[in-house]
Formats: sequence, C-alpha cells, structure tokens
Amino acid sequence: MTGAPIVVHRPSLSAGRRVTVHSSGRDEILGTAYSDHDLVVFLEGAGVAEPEALLDDPQWVEWRGGHAHEFHAA
Repeated sequence: MTGAPIVVHRPSLSAGRRVTVHSSGRDEILGTAYSDHDLVVFLEGAGVAEPEALLDDPQWVEWRGGHAHEFHAA
C-alpha cells in the first residue's frame, strides 16, 4: 500500500472534510467531519483503536488540501 490508509480530504465549500479509509483493497467513505471529534467517532466506528493518537501520524492519516485539524469552508 502507498500512502496513509486514512485520508481527510480538502475542506468543502460549505465546511467539513470528507473522510475515507482504504481497507480490503478499496476506499470507503466514512462521512464528512466538521471537527476532530467527528473524525474520531468515524474512525472508532470503522474499528480503529485509539484514533486520537493517530490523527497526527502521517503513516496513518493524510490531511489533503488544507491544514490538519481545520474544518472551516474553503
């Protein structure tokens, strides 16, 4: 696998960031996060243990098109 298995995509025009996880050879959309809390809830639901500890680990999470932890409109 290349890249991190969890991708937080660029902020949308109306705020929030789409979150995808690469698993079993495909990308699955977990939802749109509007905060770190939303992101953690999505990752817990996907079975990720202790997701708070992974948010700043580039081996696990790739933040695209904006600064990490920023969810305001583009």
